[in-house]
Amino acid sequence: MMRILNSQYISIEEIIRRESVTTKNVESVVSGIIADVRENGDKALFQYTEKFDGVQLSSLEVSQDEINEAYLQVESEFLQILQKAAENIRKYHQRQLRQSYFINEEPGVLLGQKIIPIEKAGLYVPGGTAAYPSTVLMNCIPAKIAGVGEIIMVTPPKANGRIAPAILAAAKIAGVDRIFKVGGAQAIAALAYGTQSIPKVDKITGPGNVFVAEAKRQVYGNVNIDMIAGPSEILIIADESCNVRYAAADMLAQAEHDKLATAVLITTSKRVANEVVQEVERQLKFLPRQNIAAESIAHNGKIILVQTLEEAAEIANAIAPEHLELCTESPLSLMGLIKHAGSVFLGQYCPEALGDYLAGPNHTLPTNGTARFSSAVSVDDFIKKTQFLYYTKEAFSNVYEQVAYFAQKEGLQAHGRSALIRFEEERKS
Repeated sequence: MMRILNSQYISIEEIIRRESVTTKNVESVVSGIIADVRENGDKALFQYTEKFDGVQLSSLEVSQDEINEAYLQVESEFLQILQKAAENIRKYHQRQLRQSYFINEEPGVLLGQKIIPIEKAGLYVPGGTAAYPSTVLMNCIPAKIAGVGEIIMVTPPKANGRIAPAILAAAKIAGVDRIFKVGGAQAIAALAYGTQSIPKVDKITGPGNVFVAEAKRQVYGNVNIDMIAGPSEILIIADESCNVRYAAADMLAQAEHDKLATAVLITTSKRVANEVVQEVERQLKFLPRQNIAAESIAHNGKIILVQTLEEAAEIANAIAPEHLELCTESPLSLMGLIKHAGSVFLGQYCPEALGDYLAGPNHTLPTNGTARFSSAVSVDDFIKKTQFLYYTKEAFSNVYEQVAYFAQKEGLQAHGRSALIRFEEERKS
């Protein structure tokens, strides 16, 4: 049974508390796997695939024949939906493209910024017992728009040694360049350091379990990463107008992800609070993943009663949720109060699942409150920004003494000297 809490009687710290899922044991296991892959390359990958996935492979890379065969196995209706989703994702992310710029406001001075795509991106896609073609689209398409030279995808194989046809179909539609049958921390290590088969990449994106997240944390610095994702989460703000059946369904949609997933409702209505509790219990009975969702709701689900929607927004900002639904009479006006959220869903007919699959905005979002300082995966994740500046001799002559004076104030005499030396002869004459 989900808890109903009153904001007047609990602290904000209690409301926003999240359970830590990484343990010392996970850290040490992942550290050992990374070291093994760095030293032994493909040999370690084959061994871990047999150990963790129960599959003996003769080759890590998915062939073009396998991709084409998988594409033909996917029903035409789903292929059309994948194409539609890809089209929406492209349209949305195309507008994120940055342009290089130049500033020439003073004679002899040129400043600017050059936008350069990264050369190689690694995409991790969860697999094995589950298949997430949406993850392929959401991570590959922004990278393609950015102009990434090569996109390397890793995903664990199924028990038959193959990749789920839907994942390969999505990869074909999105434009993935190479695909490898490897998952877990070992896949992250392979992308970060390279092996005989898998090239080293510049950035790794995509979600995974606690071992994948920990591996990304440990390799960060050698490569860039999108984020260290925690369990998925949803927060719904509701007033008296909220449809309790929709709210309960959206909370359960998040809860079925993982026993550690979090579903929270903040409402100004006692009626809504009580009816959502009842509706969650009723709908739970019909879910194929009932056990997972029930445990998530029991341990991490909660409803918070507040006095006003302004208070609800304040608590939401403190939580900084991955997904935030505004199921209120005037969601657009409430949106103005929201500062911290990965993605915001406005109104009764905009469930989180719409953003997961079809609408176009990215579904790879900051979790664990990191929406306070980070954003959804976007085209920006796959570019670098290189500054440049050019001064003529005359232009530099106007400022070199200021540069030297500044350097001397910081106690860096050689810095100052590097400016002064260029006009040493002029200063002597």
